[in-house]
Amino acid sequence: MIFYATSNRRHMMRRDMIENERSTAIMPSEAIEEKVSLSDRFGLWLGFHSCSQDEYLEMIRRYLAHYKIPITEEAFIPEAIEWTRTRGSRSGRVAWQYIQDIAGRTGTMIE
Repeated sequence: MIFYATSNRRHMMRRDMIENERSTAIMPSEAIEEKVSLSDRFGLWLGFHSCSQDEYLEMIRRYLAHYKIPITEEAFIPEAIEWTRTRGSRSGRVAWQYIQDIAGRTGTMIE
């Protein structure tokens, strides 16, 4: 299986369609239909759902254990909670971003 991902739809649309959309299109509804069609065919929606603080901290505990990141629970808990406050949410994505940050600061390789 080959998986291609792009956020630049101009590589997926005919050049005349792009130029038509940028100018005053004769049929503006066609441009909208093309966008919807591309999204339906190639769109992948990823949800980063909110979780409780306990779930968030458990995710971090498991990442820390898995990657053997050297930090105590007393040190990471207040830091991880502050991380969610500055990011505006608490989710698996935010937990992973925190792990990447702490791994970088401790010199731990994660893959």
